[in-house]
Amino acid sequence: MCAILFLWIRYNQYFAGGVFTISRDSLRINGEIRIREVRVTSATGEQLGIMPTREAQRMAEEQHLDLVEVAPKAKPPVCRIMDFGKYRYEQQKREKEARKKQKVITIKEVKLRPHIEQHDFDVKLKNAVKFLGEGNKVKVTIMFRGRELSHPELGKEVLAKVAGVLGDTVSIERGAKLEGRNMTMIVAPKAQKSSGKNKKKQQQEKPATQGGNTHAEN
Repeated sequence: MCAILFLWIRYNQYFAGGVFTISRDSLRINGEIRIREVRVTSATGEQLGIMPTREAQRMAEEQHLDLVEVAPKAKPPVCRIMDFGKYRYEQQKREKEARKKQKVITIKEVKLRPHIEQHDFDVKLKNAVKFLGEGNKVKVTIMFRGRELSHPELGKEVLAKVAGVLGDTVSIERGAKLEGRNMTMIVAPKAQKSSGKNKKKQQQEKPATQGGNTHAEN
């Protein structure tokens, strides 16, 4: 009984404009529905009640629409009369738009040594800035060798230097942490927020339109 109630709620959520969607792989339509009777909803959402499946199929055919089994586990199964091809097209379009809006964030890594030279540090930092500019998180790794591991403070100093140079452009997602022979820190780019003050400043800097009185020299 609980399972039937759950299916009925999900069914109503979909037709009320909720997030419940229909997958072609998990349902039957038209002649694929072979059960004796079904509960039917019209294309406009009107509850038509329980009727023989063949009658429901005939009604759908007369309207040049499809009979779609939307809740197969209900007793009896629930079907809706709809233009299934149009529905699937619109659903795929929505899914495509949603995928476009999704931003994939990956974690890039830059590796440094405790006694790294300034030139090498600058190169590594340049790569980190590039990754952050692309919207990625960056894992900064300090690699220790031999006895260097007995001086973890050297790694912390390098990580602090990285964080200091990057400054307010990043947020520290995870501070310095020793993992085996490596010390790591993860930084992420801060979201850029448009400021009302900047807009006001731009408006103030706009050159005033010249007009009005003009003075002629004789």
